Amino acid sequence: MNIREYLAGGRPLLFDGAMGTYYAARPGRTEIPCEQANLSAPGEIAAIHRAYLEAGARAIRTNTFDLGMDWGAAEAVIRAGCAIARAAAEPFGAWVFADLGPASQAGGMDPGGAYCRQAEVFLAQGLTHFIVETLPSGEGVPELARYLKERCPQAFLLVSFAAAPDGFTREGLSARALLERAAALDGVDGVGLNCVSGPRHLLEFIRGLDLTALSGKPLSVMPNAGYPTVLGRRVAYQGGPDYFAGQLAETARSGAAIIGGCCGTTPDHIARAAQALAEPPAPPAALSAKPRARAEARPAQNRLRDKLEAGTRVIAVELDPPADDNVDSFMAGVRALRDAGADAVTVADCPVGRPRADSSLLACKIRREAGVEPLPHLTCRDRNLNATKALLLGLSMEGVHNVLLVTGDPIPTQDRDEVKSVFNFNSRKLMRYVSGLADHGLSVPFQIFGALNVNAPNFAKQLELALEKEEAGAAGFLTQPVHSPRALENLALARHKLKGKLLGGVFPIVSHRNALFLNNEVAGVSVPEETVRRYEGLGREEAEELALELSVRAAWDMAPFTDGWYLMTPFRRTALIARIMGRLLGGEEGVFDKKSNNM
Repeated sequence: MNIREYLAGGRPLLFDGAMGTYYAARPGRTEIPCEQANLSAPGEIAAIHRAYLEAGARAIRTNTFDLGMDWGAAEAVIRAGCAIARAAAEPFGAWVFADLGPASQAGGMDPGGAYCRQAEVFLAQGLTHFIVETLPSGEGVPELARYLKERCPQAFLLVSFAAAPDGFTREGLSARALLERAAALDGVDGVGLNCVSGPRHLLEFIRGLDLTALSGKPLSVMPNAGYPTVLGRRVAYQGGPDYFAGQLAETARSGAAIIGGCCGTTPDHIARAAQALAEPPAPPAALSAKPRARAEARPAQNRLRDKLEAGTRVIAVELDPPADDNVDSFMAGVRALRDAGADAVTVADCPVGRPRADSSLLACKIRREAGVEPLPHLTCRDRNLNATKALLLGLSMEGVHNVLLVTGDPIPTQDRDEVKSVFNFNSRKLMRYVSGLADHGLSVPFQIFGALNVNAPNFAKQLELALEKEEAGAAGFLTQPVHSPRALENLALARHKLKGKLLGGVFPIVSHRNALFLNNEVAGVSVPEETVRRYEGLGREEAEELALELSVRAAWDMAPFTDGWYLMTPFRRTALIARIMGRLLGGEEGVFDKKSNNM
């Protein structure tokens, strides 16, 4: 009987448990890489395989999960691993799966290329069953699926993702979406989840899946034995075998056709699971588990989004958050900007890597007390995934549904000994994560904005990243200030290439010293030397008049390529910004119709 026939029979296929953590727990083995033991201690690896098979596993994985080594060593590890696993499985009539973890990109190879090169060696050793596991994304999977289908049409490919209890991978991607995309691939035979989460959390997650969306492909679930804890100097998983087995049996009854164990699971866990699975098989109806009801949708009140979608030109104004706990001056500035005609007030998230009042808390205060749409900046720099989700849920509760997602300015060099950056992902991955929250407990979606640096020397790369951001969920972009003809040309190119809304950046330069600082110490800003010279010798009032003239001119120049303007307030000079808005909203420098977005 081949594996497809077995799975069609309705009986769950039981895999082995963890090779890595079980091997590491053996005396004297914590310093030796597990995969290298295929060469240095083949007898121990064979004994672990046999222990899982004797426990009742009908399928085992080769000891080849981590191939992050030079290719010559990786080939030797694969060949030895295949020979050990095949010899162990033969007396039991068990299937052997070539085991691949997240693809190593050593040597400049992309994930798809790395997988295909590894698969070629496995096929040469006679293996036709593959599991690609603990994946944070689907990178490389389509290429591997095509390769196997071409080289070995009878090959069986199982693709398994690693998701946290909230249903997202460490890349910020929705596991539900990843499963559905992988299942839709022609060369993929099964999809599933493994690692990161314990058995109960994965059980709850699959109970919320619509299994009919998996294109008829079997679902695999291989959880950890629980969650790790440190005992002395050793990491241990304290999830007991009986509890694990009970949860795994429930997982099978909830629709999983392939089950097994990941980190912390031992032959004892698999033996108890085999006993629990000896019960009569679940009726076929269990394979159509109903998805858990999503959060009830609430009316999406978002004035900024509505204006942009209606074709109304908008003005968003950035106001720096206070560096102390005195918010009165800041809120007075917000109200002045609102009264001058601002459609949104944006608040930076600890600009230049310096601590300031939290942009999200200020956004909630702005919406409650000033009645203007806030647009808080959220960086990847200072929060992990859990903190980010908690913050976004709080913003949504407060009715804040516009966010600007950026990577974040680096921490100043002199502070790095005491202040550390926290990066779970970059801005594109953060956008994918926020976009996916609609399927994970968020009743009103966020309108996501990104940053676009029109002053970048390699603007083609910036456009490439912006297109990735749009694919990840960005609805629009706020640009860096446009002070030069080159920046304006880049903005026009962005208008042609991008689908999202564009708010053109305007930064009023208020002095010669300010111009020099912007040119030399602020990333992403470029002021022409001719403009810098025009500020030489000017007093404050004269410089402000020049700032007004240049800012209005720049705004009108970029109007044909934008859906609105993004004004940055220098040194809390809200009166200057109000004058600029007055000129723009009054239609000076041209005939301007705010509704039609045209001059």
